[in-house]
Parts: sequence; structure tokens; C-alpha cells
Amino acid sequence: MKQPLAYIHPDAKIDPSVVIDPFVTIQKNVEIGEGTHIGSNVTICEGVRIGKNCKIFPGAVVGAIPQDLKFKGEDTLVIIGDNTTLREFVTVHRGTASKGKTVIGNNCLIMAYCHVAHDCVVGNNIIMSNATQLAGEVVVDDFAVIGGGTLVHQFTHIGQHVMIQGGSRINKDIPPFVMAGREPISFAGVNSVGLRRRGFTNEQINAIQNIYRLIFMSGLNVSHAIEKVEAEIEASKEKDIVVDFIKNSPRGILRGFSEK
Repeated sequence: MKQPLAYIHPDAKIDPSVVIDPFVTIQKNVEIGEGTHIGSNVTICEGVRIGKNCKIFPGAVVGAIPQDLKFKGEDTLVIIGDNTTLREFVTVHRGTASKGKTVIGNNCLIMAYCHVAHDCVVGNNIIMSNATQLAGEVVVDDFAVIGGGTLVHQFTHIGQHVMIQGGSRINKDIPPFVMAGREPISFAGVNSVGLRRRGFTNEQINAIQNIYRLIFMSGLNVSHAIEKVEAEIEASKEKDIVVDFIKNSPRGILRGFSEK
């Protein structure tokens, strides 16, 4: 339903079922899938692809050019999956020549005042609480939950099924299945409640806990701890996910548990 008080570029490809509220601006080279609702005063810039049944709340800006001085006006994209909600005043910036696109997956809830910078890849079923800020080229894997007011340094990788305390400053990679908090950001245990909610068995959770006891509580450095995990922990998909994540972390992972 096209609202007469909205501006929609004639080249935009918008499913007839899309609801567009007053004072929306939709620029050229935009595609919006069926069942999506665009709230009032939303700006959708060129190069945006929005999937089905999304909800974009008032004041959001999607697809603005990156805040990156290396950006030279190249044609890049923002891609948003199905059933994703962007709440009030969320900003999502286009990619740069580095990756060419910024991606937010399916079934995500991006709460008010969050920012997703250029070339970020945000997976499926992500919750970003209010005012979380992702710098450029951050990767967030599926089912991560990021507490409000969290600041994430560029190029950081946040693993799947992670729970991050609100107000955190993330400057190291956060490996899968963990809770992270404190200052500086530190390991705070395995996200066992979240894993149970998503169908992980007690045996799987216990195995993950054993992996992280070796990594963070054995007194070994991370590389030696990983060698011990590979040698002593029974093979499993979860073990492979953790080991591969840590081995492929150029930034290094967060620090271990400390009473200090």
C-alpha cells in the first residue's frame, strides 16, 4: 500500500503487499519483499534489499553511505533477510569495496538506536539490544544475543549462541557458546540457559563446558589449551566449531575468568 505522502523512486521494486507509512523516502535500486511494513520517516537509500515480512520502525535509516573515508562511491548493497525487525532510529550502512555488502540475516531483532556499520555480517536469529554499536566488518554468528549499549570494535568476530553483557566493550573475538562480560571483556561461563532453550542436550553442554575449562581455567595459554582440547576431548560438532573459531581468530579471543 503506497502512502501518498511518501516518496518512492519509480525504479524501486516493491511488492504490492508492502505497507508504507507517511513521510517515508525510498530511493532507486531498492527491493522490498512481500508483507514488509515500512514505518513513518524511514529512509531507505539506494542499494538496499529487504526480505519478506520485515518491520522497519519510524526513523530508521537503511543503506546510507559508509562512514569510511576509503569509500569512493562504489555500488554496494545492504541485504536484510526475512522476518527481521529494525526498531526506531536504527542505522545500517552500505558495504564498501572491501566486501561489497552489509548483511543482516533472518529473524533478527535490532533494537532502537543500534548501528550496523559497513561490511558487517550479522547472522540469523540475532538480538542486538538498544544502542549496540557495530563498527565496520564485524561478524556476528547465528543466535548471538548482545546486551544494550555494547560497543564492538571493527573486524571483531562474535561466535554463535553467545550472550554478551550490556555495556560491554568488545575488542577481542568472542568464541561460540559462551557468556561474556566484565571490564575488560572476559569469559563468564558457558551460555547453558540459552543452549538448553535452543535444544542442546545436557551431554552437549557438558562437553562444551569441559572444552572451556581447558581453555580458560587450566593455566595454559590458548594455543597449548587448544592442543589439549584436540587431544583429550571427545570428537563432536561443538568441539570442531570452538577449535576452528579460535584457530581462525586473527585478533585473539577474550581473556579468561578472573576474580580480579
